[in-house]
Amino acid sequence: MTAAYAKERLMSVVLGPHMSEKAAVAGERDKQIVFRVRRDSSKAEIRRAVELLFDVKVEAVQVVGVKGKAKRFGRTPGRRQDWKKAYVSLAEGSDINFLGTD
Repeated sequence: MTAAYAKERLMSVVLGPHMSEKAAVAGERDKQIVFRVRRDSSKAEIRRAVELLFDVKVEAVQVVGVKGKAKRFGRTPGRRQDWKKAYVSLAEGSDINFLGTD
């Protein structure tokens, strides 16, 4: 694996922040940030990706696989895709500001 490929892979690991009531509680109580990540990513990759993208120090990563819901699409029964989320604990003094304001 070349360095350019590894960096490109890390840039695609984090799909975006996951906003929910549970994520807000985790952020306030445990100083964690929740991200949607690729299903084939590992904890080490998620740690390196967050540190690369946001220039912060990551203390710990917890990963949860989320099963897709069974839904109906018109008359056809179907299923949403499974996905993965990561609870990222930042080191003391590190913070991610998604709004871009200081």
